[in-house]
Amino acid sequence: METGVGLPTTVPDVDGARLTGWAREAENLGFASLGVLDRLVYDNYESMTSLAAAAAVTERIRLTSSILIAAYRPGTAVLAKQAATVHALSGGRLTLGVAAGGRDDDFRATGATYGDRGRRLDGMIAEMKDIWAGRGPVPGIGPAFPEDGRPELIVGGHTPAAMARAARHADGWIAGGSSATGYADLAGRAREAWRTAGRTEKPRLVALVYACLGPGARDVAESYLRAYYAFIGPKAEMAAKAVVIGAEALRETVAAYEEAGCDELLVFPCTADPGQLELLAKAALG
Repeated sequence: METGVGLPTTVPDVDGARLTGWAREAENLGFASLGVLDRLVYDNYESMTSLAAAAAVTERIRLTSSILIAAYRPGTAVLAKQAATVHALSGGRLTLGVAAGGRDDDFRATGATYGDRGRRLDGMIAEMKDIWAGRGPVPGIGPAFPEDGRPELIVGGHTPAAMARAARHADGWIAGGSSATGYADLAGRAREAWRTAGRTEKPRLVALVYACLGPGARDVAESYLRAYYAFIGPKAEMAAKAVVIGAEALRETVAAYEEAGCDELLVFPCTADPGQLELLAKAALG
């Protein structure tokens, strides 16, 4: 199993210098990828712009939107061009993860409809793949790629509809907010969706967890996650309590996800403190 790390785009102590420094150091420490979370109505750094900044200061590490709430974006062609640009500028390192999302305020902010977001996401993915192949509805939107050169696609979500969407359109599936115990069942359902769709190859299976290490880790993590997940009401407390605290717990979590069949685990930080990245690398990468 590969292990990646999140860019701290949503934490309260991030700034531009810390973000790009984090990207450089994550590559130097040996993480497989950099992930980004996506929100619009929140005090965070925009996802695709952050990946472009990371691309500019790194050479090898993969760049993953994990996930992008694509359907609140009003134009498929613009998103396809942004993703293609990051992919081309980084030398083919973009993995574009997308999902339907669950915050209606993000959609209201752009005037996008919320109730039909899953259906529209299906159409957006198909259209982006056409645009990247040079056969979009309006010719000439580039950069364009041969089929085997386009960004890797992964789709997120735990519902049957989300897994069917991943099997129809994507190269893999990503879980968020799960546990290693629950992940084994979810991964099995994703593989079954692939078989049902007539796919002969196996999906690439990805997951993410939140972790915080060092002195005061519990307070730092829970304060951040309660704020980030405030939109789900009382369940925000459950999200805060699920964070992985301590090096030994993170090592056990990494091992458990590998045992559950995960191909890549993304470890998301709860602070942008540069020392946090070293602690995460020491525990997660060994």
